[in-house]
Amino acid sequence: MKILANDGISQTGIRDLEAEGFEVNTSTVAQDQLVNYINENEIVGLLVRSATQVRKDIIDNCPSLKLIGRGGVGMDNIDVAYAKEKGLHVINTPAASSESVAELVFAHLFGGVRFLYDANRNMPLDGDSKFKQLKKAYAGGSELRGKTLGVIGFGRIGQATAKIALGIGMKVIYSDPYIEKASIGVNFYDGQLVSFDFNSISKAELLQNADFISLHVPAQKDYIIGENEFNIMKEGAGIVNAARGGVIDEVALVDALETGKVSFAGLDVFESEPNPEIKILMHPQISLTPHIGAATGEAQDRIGSELASQIISLLK
Repeated sequence: MKILANDGISQTGIRDLEAEGFEVNTSTVAQDQLVNYINENEIVGLLVRSATQVRKDIIDNCPSLKLIGRGGVGMDNIDVAYAKEKGLHVINTPAASSESVAELVFAHLFGGVRFLYDANRNMPLDGDSKFKQLKKAYAGGSELRGKTLGVIGFGRIGQATAKIALGIGMKVIYSDPYIEKASIGVNFYDGQLVSFDFNSISKAELLQNADFISLHVPAQKDYIIGENEFNIMKEGAGIVNAARGGVIDEVALVDALETGKVSFAGLDVFESEPNPEIKILMHPQISLTPHIGAATGEAQDRIGSELASQIISLLK
């Protein structure tokens, strides 16, 4: 049986699938050629990440297809309900990349409170001639320890983010209409485990009390954070979005940065991805990464292994 990993898969995943007799193809087929390619090669399993769209045209016109797999959490690029209605298996890997995304959130947070996003732009330009001026400009940083992190969306990634926050001495609050209560265990290197219990609060209460905000929600029809939400945030709050583009109103974000309502933002995803707005890319108070939340070697190995395990279970 043939599997097309159109957006790639780790060598671990390939090895596990080939050991069970699957043929794995990692060619990247253009979106408009996918139907023909799947049919000509009798592909039974199509694996994607965020780049490839799996819509009704593929589902309806590829009779050999039995399974669609998403290497990651969100499946907004797949017509999941329609695929299941047509009898296809639809799988994803919700737990495999949680820690990687959470660590990227804190890369943005640590960089934000110490101005690394801006210092790394200006030091190569002026570090030799304006060292003292830059030192003064970036001398007013703050610590994360003792501050409050507000997590909007408390699924696996939100909880993984909370664990890091707790580990460095932050207070954590969260808002999630679907998870009223949560208990988190923070594991340490020596086997110790410390448990914390949480209750969801309203989004408004979170925004009013959080020093830093991290978003962990799926794609939405409307903004989660827009002008009204920025208005009720604490003065000088920081915000990170490593979830989905379009959950923050980027025009309102720029306004909030300009007025000082928000001190900095960290963005891994963008409203107009894969062509982020120049105003966002050039803004001196925004830390930027190109949608790399799950892009660690460890996460990709876990994703590959988890996909392979599910495929073997469902198709063998």
